[in-house]
Amino acid sequence: MSETIDRLRASIGRVYLGNPAAIDRVLACLLAGGHVLIEDVPGVGKTVLASAVARSIRCDFARVQLTPDMLPSDVLGVSVFDQDKGTFDFKRGPVFTNILLADEINRTTPRTQTALLEAMSEASVSVDGVRHDLPPPFMVLATQNPYEFEGTYLLPENQLDRFLMRIELGYPDASIEAELLDTRPASSVLPELEPVASRDEVIGLQQATANVRVDESVRRYIIQIAHATREHPEIKVGLSPRGSLALAQAARAWAVLNGRDYVIPEDVLENVREVCAHRIFLAAGGHHDAWARTLTVLDEIVRALEAPA
Repeated sequence: MSETIDRLRASIGRVYLGNPAAIDRVLACLLAGGHVLIEDVPGVGKTVLASAVARSIRCDFARVQLTPDMLPSDVLGVSVFDQDKGTFDFKRGPVFTNILLADEINRTTPRTQTALLEAMSEASVSVDGVRHDLPPPFMVLATQNPYEFEGTYLLPENQLDRFLMRIELGYPDASIEAELLDTRPASSVLPELEPVASRDEVIGLQQATANVRVDESVRRYIIQIAHATREHPEIKVGLSPRGSLALAQAARAWAVLNGRDYVIPEDVLENVREVCAHRIFLAAGGHHDAWARTLTVLDEIVRALEAPA
């Protein structure tokens, strides 16, 4: 199991030379059977990271470049009338894949954004009253530009909640940027990247992650964090029970990435920001930089709680 993870890390790292922690975040979402939202300014490697993950796994991959004029049927598929048969045939859209790269998801309209809700929460798509199951494993890797950019649409709260993690990449340091200028891995290495893990190996990793043990003390710790967000005076909407489940899910995946079959408090702490920040909302009239203040409040909550031994 650890060998497969190491192969995936190495493969993705051949192309994405930025923040190495981001690779583990995406892999944690994959192991946990969750979806990841990668948000940052253009040009820092969001699409490169997502593409490298998809190319490193031997399974179906589809990329959708989302634009304001896209319709839900462009993502889900559409029923087309067959004159010869006299029936409607369903033409599957790009969502029918194992790994879906939804590039610049906040550039398309809320109507198209919400078309992914059922797929992300239930791994299925309903069109014309007929349910279609998606093949396992199914993962959405979505990228988005910061909301201040022109031509973007805020993701609704219920859509944000479907993402296990929301992560930022940041700028690379000078030495990494120099290497990028020399090697240009996105154009030279990415097209040649070969799969290093099979579809069955990924499913096996997901099953192993689901079986990771979470001690009662760690479960109480997660619940304490959730309740503290609901009681904090600056927070209007605290962490929901689904958010608590997501934090436990991410902690299990983090344990697997570190070669353990049990969760320790550090696995929870390492993922609080990425799992919880996009699920809680400050009270009206809060800090001028709501996102930064949300992260600060979460840090304060964690520091105030005593982690189990």
